Amino acid sequence: MAFLRNLLAAILGSLIAFGLVFFLFLIFASLAGASESVVVREHSVLELSFPYPVSEYSGQDPDDPFAAFYDPSQGLDEITKAIRLAKDDDRIAGISLSTPNLMAGMAQTRAIREALKDFRESGKFVYAYGDFYMQRGYYLASVSDSVFINPSGTFDFKGLAAEVLYFGDFQEKSGFRMEVVRHGKYKSAVEPFLGDTMSEENREQIGQLLQSVWENMREEMAQSRDLLGEDLDRIAGNLSARSPSKAVASGLVDGVAYQDEYDQKLWEAAGAFGSRLRVTSLEDYMRATRNKRVYKGADRIAVIYAQGEILYGEGGPQYIGQGQMLEALRKVRENDRIKAVVIRVNSPGGSALSSEIIWRAISETRKEKPVVVSLSDVAASGGYYLAVGADHIVVEPTSITGSIGVFLTVPNISELSKNIGINAEQVGTHPLALDYSLFEPMSPEFREVLREGVEETYQTFLQRVADGRGISLSEADSVAQGRVWSGTEAVANGLADALGGMPEALDKAAELAGLESFRLESYPKYKSGLERLMEDFGGTSAATPSRVLERELGEEWAQLLKQLKGQLEQQGMQARLPFTLKIQ
Repeated sequence: MAFLRNLLAAILGSLIAFGLVFFLFLIFASLAGASESVVVREHSVLELSFPYPVSEYSGQDPDDPFAAFYDPSQGLDEITKAIRLAKDDDRIAGISLSTPNLMAGMAQTRAIREALKDFRESGKFVYAYGDFYMQRGYYLASVSDSVFINPSGTFDFKGLAAEVLYFGDFQEKSGFRMEVVRHGKYKSAVEPFLGDTMSEENREQIGQLLQSVWENMREEMAQSRDLLGEDLDRIAGNLSARSPSKAVASGLVDGVAYQDEYDQKLWEAAGAFGSRLRVTSLEDYMRATRNKRVYKGADRIAVIYAQGEILYGEGGPQYIGQGQMLEALRKVRENDRIKAVVIRVNSPGGSALSSEIIWRAISETRKEKPVVVSLSDVAASGGYYLAVGADHIVVEPTSITGSIGVFLTVPNISELSKNIGINAEQVGTHPLALDYSLFEPMSPEFREVLREGVEETYQTFLQRVADGRGISLSEADSVAQGRVWSGTEAVANGLADALGGMPEALDKAAELAGLESFRLESYPKYKSGLERLMEDFGGTSAATPSRVLERELGEEWAQLLKQLKGQLEQQGMQARLPFTLKIQ
């Protein structure tokens, strides 16, 4: 009787769930249908704003009614495509840029900036307006013809800084610690668990990285604003642009204006005399041009996006798994219409095993078709591991790359368990049968086993770099040891071949394949919102949207908890960026 009752309850619950999904589908489908009739009129201004985080590639249908159930994002590929289509679209008179809450990495920001720079070559205008400007947003806005700010707004321009949290004293006081085995004097992903202060090696690499990124940003902003690099250093050092009036006086901003005054300037620039200002949002323009292509040709270049941490498993929009990557590379190899491959990597690394598996699939693909890798914001450690399987590596000047090193962290609560009165006893047939216990100090014998594994994995990684870059093991080791480099430094020391973004990577792939024209085909194909929702209802996924965590705790605490959680969830050897770096 109990079985029948439970069965009926399960059936009823499923019917209710499916009914709810169907009802929501009807609502969202009606909204999507209403948006299909987007009309872009003459003398329109394309409005670029960034309310959601920028990812490399969303991989989703923009009209998917169930996508709203998950963390929203804006695909960099779609953003730059819209800008390039607008360049040759006679209906678009210019672009209005709004960047107050730009949630994009430095390399992603630069990619949008380069697209806007190219757009301006058409003779059309780009204006920027903000109630306030954060530094990254201003870096993007500085490419505009004119930059305006609310007279009561704020302006942030002070150079770059980074902060790393250390947990040494916390471990001593709590009794909870991370046992660490590593290779590489710069492999400071684990440094926060080894003490309370930053090592000189880590301070050196972070300082040089920030300086290299800043120099690139500074020169690009100076060129756009017709200033000298020394002028920008002086402004940043003295906070000489800390208010709207000071920002205007320093030459970083062209004028102050309220929103209605700015709209008047847009109306005049657009030449929409005799009619009201016509503004088309980025989302509407993407829908209106969804079937148009920037690149046209019979042959194809496949673009495979590898974004997020590298974890053992299938993979998805938020992380790289060998499952989806191997499937995408297999399809590319078997498709005769695809003549070359570009892999866009934006990853701090992760599982060394998955990195090796994906590296081999890339190497096998390279035997049949040219493979070019484009490095985005972060392509470090495991992210760089993937890159060395390619024929050619193109890197953004502001990318964070390298970090060729390996580490392993294992949580230990032996002191904590002793303090709270927990004692664990073990029985086994052999001395190392238990392997390791959270409740006992790590034995020297087991630490040696782990150390051997780390060394073997490091040597394999080093060999991949040496073979991929055509250098000796000693030369590879000299730029390895876990040290991170900027994209500019990576080209100088031979870890990458050329500076540039996706356009340059595509040009190189076409050159290697001997193509005059081509179209793009994007991979991997992610599950639709409905498929993901069905998995959630079925209990196969219990992911909580990260935006909920940030809303409840605030961004800083949410990021701290995510960092600690990530450390605890690491399994096996890690080829990962040597620290959680937030540049601000």
